[in-house]
Parts: sequence; C-alpha cells; structure tokens
Amino acid sequence: MPSLTVDGARTRAAALSVQSYDVDLDLTQGERTFGSTTTIRFTATAMTTWVDVKPDELTSVTLNGTAVDVAGLNEGRLELTGLQPDNELVVVASMLYSHDGEGLHRAVDAADGLVYTYAMSFLDAAPRIFACFDQPDLKAPYRMKVTAPPEWLVLGNGAATQVSPGRWELAETPPLSTYFVTVVAGPYHQITDAHDGIPLSVVARQSLKDALEREAGDIFEVTKQSFDEYHRMFGCRYPFGEYHQAFVPEFNAGAMENPGCVTFRDPMVFRSAVTDGERSNRARTVVHEMAHQWFGDIVTMQWWNDLWLNESFAEYMAHRVSTDATRYTDNWIDFAFIRKWWGLQADQRSSTHPVAADAVKDALASLDDFDGISYAKGAAVLKQLAAYLGDDVFLAGVRAHIESNQFGNATFADLVAKWTEAGAIDLDTWARHWLRTPGVDTLSASRSGTGITLRRVAPAEYPAERPHKLSVGGYDADGRATTVDVLLDADEVTVELDPALAVVIPDAGDDTWAKIRLDADSLANLPSVLPKISDGVTRAVVLNSIRDAVADAELDPELGFDVLVGMLPHETSDIAVATMVGWAQSHLLGVYLPYEPYRGRLADTLAERLRTAPAGSSLQLAVARGSVRFAGEADVLAGWLAGEGVPAGLAMDADLRWTVLLQLARLGAVGDAEIDAELRRDTSSEGVVHATRCRAALPTPEAKERAWTQIMTDADVPNYELYAASEGFWHPGQLELTAPYVDRYFAEIAGTEKLRSGWVVAFSAKLAFPRYAVEPAIVSRASDLVADESVAAGIRRSVGDSVDDLKRALAVRSAFGS
Repeated sequence: MPSLTVDGARTRAAALSVQSYDVDLDLTQGERTFGSTTTIRFTATAMTTWVDVKPDELTSVTLNGTAVDVAGLNEGRLELTGLQPDNELVVVASMLYSHDGEGLHRAVDAADGLVYTYAMSFLDAAPRIFACFDQPDLKAPYRMKVTAPPEWLVLGNGAATQVSPGRWELAETPPLSTYFVTVVAGPYHQITDAHDGIPLSVVARQSLKDALEREAGDIFEVTKQSFDEYHRMFGCRYPFGEYHQAFVPEFNAGAMENPGCVTFRDPMVFRSAVTDGERSNRARTVVHEMAHQWFGDIVTMQWWNDLWLNESFAEYMAHRVSTDATRYTDNWIDFAFIRKWWGLQADQRSSTHPVAADAVKDALASLDDFDGISYAKGAAVLKQLAAYLGDDVFLAGVRAHIESNQFGNATFADLVAKWTEAGAIDLDTWARHWLRTPGVDTLSASRSGTGITLRRVAPAEYPAERPHKLSVGGYDADGRATTVDVLLDADEVTVELDPALAVVIPDAGDDTWAKIRLDADSLANLPSVLPKISDGVTRAVVLNSIRDAVADAELDPELGFDVLVGMLPHETSDIAVATMVGWAQSHLLGVYLPYEPYRGRLADTLAERLRTAPAGSSLQLAVARGSVRFAGEADVLAGWLAGEGVPAGLAMDADLRWTVLLQLARLGAVGDAEIDAELRRDTSSEGVVHATRCRAALPTPEAKERAWTQIMTDADVPNYELYAASEGFWHPGQLELTAPYVDRYFAEIAGTEKLRSGWVVAFSAKLAFPRYAVEPAIVSRASDLVADESVAAGIRRSVGDSVDDLKRALAVRSAFGS
C-alpha cells in the first residue's frame, strides 16, 4: 500500500470533516479472522476521496445507501465518488488477526492456551482493524461494539458495558485520531481502583494473575500521584473518563497512549525479581503515557513530522514528574545512562535528522525518524528550554497550548506562539539552532594558569550556535565538588574554577545535549577520583564521555575497559552497572577489543563484585546478571541451576534460571534436552521466548540453521520469538560458526519484508545484523543494500545505522590496533 503523503493528507483534510465512527467487531469467527463493520458519518466539499481499509476480504461497501464496487480496492485504498455534503459510509469486512504487534494482535498464552487480543492502531495499522480516514488530523468521536466469547473482558477508549453475554458496548469518546483507537479483549485478569473521581484498572493475562496482584499497588500509586501532579501543572483535568492500563502480550513498543486504555508490554508485570532501575523504568513508562493524555491525545500533531513533540514532551515529563511526585528518584541517572546515550548514538549516524523536521516525509517514512532523537534529544532540549525560559513561562505556554487546541490538532509553530505570548523572546532563533539543525556539539574544558576555559564545537557538517545552560564541576582528590553555573553562548567562555582541581567535568549535572570531553589531567586523575564522586548523574556524565570518546577513536578502548573494571568494585547504582556491562557486551568485547582475554578479566571483576554486593539488593541482582553473561566456568553455572553455590540473597527464579541457561547454551554445556527440561519447569509464554533464545545460542550448525530459518523464512513466528532468535544467534565467541551467515544476511534480509509488516520488519533487521563481523567488506555489502531502493525503507534504515556503527568500530581498531 502506498503510504500517505502530507500533500494527500492536506487535500483530504480540506475536503472532509468526520462527524463520527461506529465500529462493530466480531471476535468469535475463529483463529484467523474477525468481523469488522464500520459506519462513518462525514461531510464533504469535494466529489471524490478515498477510505483506507486493509481486509482479508472486503464484503460490502455502501455509500449513502448505494453499493460501492469492492473490486475497486487497490493497495488498501477504496475510491469514493459522488460524495454529498453529508455522507454515511458503511464498510463490512473480514480482517486478519496479526502476530506482529500491529492491527488486532492475537496471542495464545503457552501457559494455559488462553487467547488474548488487543488493537494497536499506530501509524498505518488502523485500517487493518476498521475502515477509516487514516490520518492524525481527521479526528472524530468513536462508538464501538464488540462481540466476544462470554468469558472475555472487553476494554477500550470509552467505558465498556456488557449488555448481554459476550456483547459489549463502549461509550462514545471525545474526538480521537485514528491511531489512538484500541480494544483489549480476552480473559484478562482485572484489578480496579479509583482516584479523584477517575475509575482505574490494571489488567494482564491470567497466567500473570499473581504477579499483577503483587504489582498493582505500585502501579496505582504512581498513577494517582501523577494524575495529581499533571492536574496541577496543566490546569486541565483528565477528560477521557476511565483510565485502564492493559499489560498485553507480544507488544512491540514499551507502551501506547490510547486515551482511556493505555497498552503496555506485559513483561512490565514482573514475575521474577527485578532491579530498582527496572521498577523506576516502569514507573516512568506509566508517567510518560499519562503525559500523552494531554500532550498527544487532547492536542494531537497535525502531521507526523511533529510526532517528536508528543514523544519529547512525554519523555521529559516522565523523568520530571516521576522525580517530583513519586518515590522513584533515580530518573535522571537512567536518562543519562540509557535514554540520552540512545539518542546520542542516533544523532551521530548518517541518518541523523532535526528534532523538528519539516513536513516532507510520507507517513511510513516518518516512522524511520521515530528514534532516540525524537525521544531523548527532544526531551533534553525541552529540559534546556525550561531552564532557558524559566519554568513559569514554559508551563504557561504549555497550558495555553492545551486550552487553545483541546481535542484538535496543532503544530510546533502553534506551541512556539504560545510560549512567545507567555514571555519567551526570539524563540525562533533558539529553535532554529536546537530543533531545526541536527547534530551534537562537543564541550570541553582546558586549564590555564588562572582558570578554566569552556569550549563549544559544533559538528562541521551541521554548523549551529546553540546556547548551553549548564554547570561545570571541579573535584578535588577526595571527590569534593565545586560547581559553577554557566551560560555557554559563545564558542569559548571563562569559568571561575581552580585549574589545580583534580577533575573538571563540563555539564556535571547533565543539563544539556552535548558530547563531553575530559582534559588530560582529568583523565589521569579519574581512576582515583571517580569512585569518590557521590552524585550518580555526574558519574554517568563521565562514563558517557568515556564511551563516546572510545567510539570516536579518541580514547584507547583498552583504557575504556580499564575505567569499566575500575568503576565496578565501587559503583552502587544498578543502572550504572547494568549499562556499563551492557556496553562491554555490545561494543567493547568482540567489537572494539578481542573477546578474549578481556572476557576473563571482566568476569573475574564481576565475580569479585558479586561477593561484596549486599545480599538481596538490587545491585546484587544487576551484578549477578552481568557475572553470568561473561562467565566461562560452566560447572559453576550448572551448580546454580542445581541450587549449589548460589550467593546468599540471590533468588534463582524463572528469569534468572533462563539467564544462566543462556550462557550455558553459548558455552555448549547444554543442548536441546536441557532447554526442553527447563521449558517443562516454566511452561509460560515467557519460557517459550527464553527457550527460543537459548536454542539460537547453541554453538552447533544445526541450531544456527534452525534459528536462521525462523528469522528469515517463518511468517508465522510470533514477534517476541523472532526477536529472541535474532538476539541469540550472533556471539563474538562463535565467529567461525556463524561466518557463513554474514553473506546470507545481506542476501536474504530484504525478503523478510514480504513476511512481516510495520515495526517488526525494521527491528528484526537490526537485531539480526552481523554486528560482530567487524570487517571492511561488510561495509561495502551493507552500503550496497542501503542504496537499493527496492528494499523496504525500514530495513535500509536499520542496516544503514548498523553499518555506521561498524565503520566506527573499524576506525577504533585502526587507530589503536585492537
């Protein structure tokens, strides 16, 4: 199907006004399809338009009582002619259930065979569920009816009432964009609550009932606290009636902000022990989706180029509100280590783009820019803007924007106008440098006999003059800090700090968006001073600087490794430990540095840290996971599975057992029989996914071929199993075994677009990329694929990003002979 262009959307929006949708879904037709009847009432000023619908079979279409030839359906579009000023369109179709997390997804829980469904209508997926005018600026109220098995629960955007066994009617909604429409239907376990007059509930699969009962209190607490804070900040009450949070199976994204019924990936209903960082991440996700109820749902972008504003705003608010209103206080540590790092990588690839792009791309191409720039960079820039304008002006503009555009659509220019009315000055210039120009500045400090000079360098290919409001921190040998607030609005400014300080850190509070470089004296003193710096965000700034300098071939990766093993014995943040150990796996070992002997050194360091981590702590769990990941002694790991030698306080629950088994599989110490035995212990859908990853990791030709067949040819493999097979396949300790699949990747990956659609196509292409084959020939192969416009855009984007990372790895190896 051709993706909608902005010109096509503007033409249709100028010609149509949609009054209402009535959608009737029949979920009792079998395992493959469901019935969909849509009645759309709309006015028109043109004689022709088209409706979007992607059925298995288009049964009938009636426009103003006259049949429309269903044979006219062409690639998801059906032309409508002879429009009247007032129109009623009725579309009856049989639709396919999906297994890729988009459209109406149908999942079977391996634990008990129960079936669950949920609708994901985001960007081009709504027509897989119901006929519609699928663009964000044609909002309309929805009324939905659902026929389902009588034992099922049904939820959606409006309050759901079971009017007879298996027959549900949902209350009419305020005007919504098509991409927000959802229905959640299945034998879900539901827990209800209420706050400030708002009915609340959480739901999940029956097999997660016990876990949901344990976790519901924390989810509700965060939800209630956030409602109170958002009502205070925005001066506008939540307007969508009930507020359901559905934790659904095989969900691709972290969550989706459907008004009244937010959907989340159900691994967030923790069935095993998790770290404090993972709990705070769930809280931020809850708070993020709540921000969207105002910024995205009440006020929606006019076209997809402004989707960044929805996501950046919600990302910023998630960290801010979680910190201010909930018990979770490590949010900005997480932002620095994880979210910001994600965005910094995206902003340094050839696919970088402005935060706020012009409306030139079609709907599907806009999805390619749905990345760390849209989320993390945008959030960091909004944080800068709040500091630059002052919070009173920032929030006044946001409140006015929501009030002026309630239940409608708006652009970034509309928001800028509201900030300007609230008191902002020359915001267009600020936005041009920060939001309309891609790239990331590099900030560094140099010492003189009398002070410190802070320097700003913009990337040569994207010149800009971005003002940075930040703090510069100076640390003595004992880690005591002296900080100075700075407005860096020129290429150099003088900072009044003692040049004799042991370590000088630009942007010590992680307040701006920039690459940070430490001077030679600071790097030399870092091993002794870093463990004494008490602020977790500042430590994250330093470690991000190390990671980025290594990636830019400015710092020897062996020195980066030394910093890593030097920080682990002292680090107390589970987020820091998990992040840096993850960096070792994804970038250092097998990419920048040889896998051995560095694996052994890291394994020894982690094993020693595991002995000193407090028993039962979140830190202990993070260290244990890392220790298992790099362990080389199969007998020790096998002992853990047998209950022998497990560190006191560490629970060998289902997920940690699978983590151990995965490493044993990579070492070749177990086979299919042991994986099958573990799956008999854990018969859940989660267990099936873990088992798929373990089987793909086995170091045998048969296992690799089996996994490769799943990845490249199996159209029916559920998305989570597909991702697991891709994750387990490549490993730096199995290069000889997987070498034949490097060429096969480039020969076969384009064909996967015919098996799958949407998000899963690009994401699986990214996961399956041969990232440990660091060879110049791969650059050529990948570049040829990226240049081939017959290949799906999402695949080319994933391969292009991966080859950019590969080029950096080759540069590191060339510079340091690693």
